[in-house]
Amino acid sequence: MSRTVIYLDIVASSIALGQTIGRWGNFFNQEAFGIPTDLPWKLYISPGHRPPHLAEYKYFHPTFLYESLWDLAVFVLLFSVLRKRREPYPVALFLSYLALYSFGRFFIEGLRIDSLMLGPFRAAQVMSLFLILCSVGRLWWLLTHPRRGST
Repeated sequence: MSRTVIYLDIVASSIALGQTIGRWGNFFNQEAFGIPTDLPWKLYISPGHRPPHLAEYKYFHPTFLYESLWDLAVFVLLFSVLRKRREPYPVALFLSYLALYSFGRFFIEGLRIDSLMLGPFRAAQVMSLFLILCSVGRLWWLLTHPRRGST
């Protein structure tokens, strides 16, 4: 087993926790917010940070908060539940992180207004789908095929 694989599993939970904290930078910079809303947890965006085509709106979805909470849930799940269960399968914890993070990101990205577009598709959603498919496929393979020499 290569050291890189071991390190990927070691850092998987920490990456999720780092993203939980890091997303709060978007709050302080008033960036990466979502579409206008009047939900009770709406986020006020000052006029100078609003896109010109949405200047008349004051309140927006706090997508940074949604992602921060999702990343925290991913951290808790990886660290508390999956860490020991995935231990016999090298890189499975990291693949679990990729699948879980990408799943949340796919939905949150749908609310954002500053997405990079690839034709009619949001680039982050396309990448999220790709990572979900690859990581779930590899996880399935890892969990259903015994390692060489382990029988």
